[in-house]
Amino acid sequence: MHTGNSIIIQAPRLAIFETAANLELWPKILPHYRYIRYLERGPDRNLVVMAAVRSGIPISWTSEQIIDRKNVEVHFHHLKAWTKGMHVVWSFKETRAGVLVEIVHDLRFRIPLLAPIVEPVIGRGFIHPVASKTLRCMKAHLEKASQTSAIPIRNPKSKIQNG
Repeated sequence: MHTGNSIIIQAPRLAIFETAANLELWPKILPHYRYIRYLERGPDRNLVVMAAVRSGIPISWTSEQIIDRKNVEVHFHHLKAWTKGMHVVWSFKETRAGVLVEIVHDLRFRIPLLAPIVEPVIGRGFIHPVASKTLRCMKAHLEKASQTSAIPIRNPKSKIQNG
C-alpha cells in the first residue's frame, strides 16, 4: 500500500517542520489526536504511543519518530498494531504557492495473504482520512499563528532556526 496526502501551507517552511516534529503539540492543535505518550525521548528520535479518533473509532499505534533535520523530514516507523511495519515520511517543499507539505505512507501488510483485503481498508478507511485531517488542522493552526506572528522561531530542543 502506498498512499499520500498533501496540502499547501502559507507559513515559514522551518516553522511547519518544527510543528510537525513536535509531537507534544499534536493533541493541542489536532482535535482528532487523543494523546501522544513518550516511551523514549531524544532530540532526533522518539518512541511514542499515538492515539487518534477516526469517525468516533479510537485508534492507537506505537511509532518510532526520526527527526531528520539535515533533510528537513520527519519519519515514522510503526512498530505495533495493524499498521506494524508502515513507514511514513513528512516532507516540506517550498513552492510559489507556499510550502507543499506531503505525508507518504508505505505499508506491506505482514500477512501477505490478507494484504489485498486489509491494505485498502487501512489505507482508505483510516490512514488517508486521519492524515488529511491532520494536514488541514495543522494548516489552520500554522496560518493563523503566522498571521499573528505566534509561530515559535525555534523549538527549544531543536538546532534549526528559521532563516
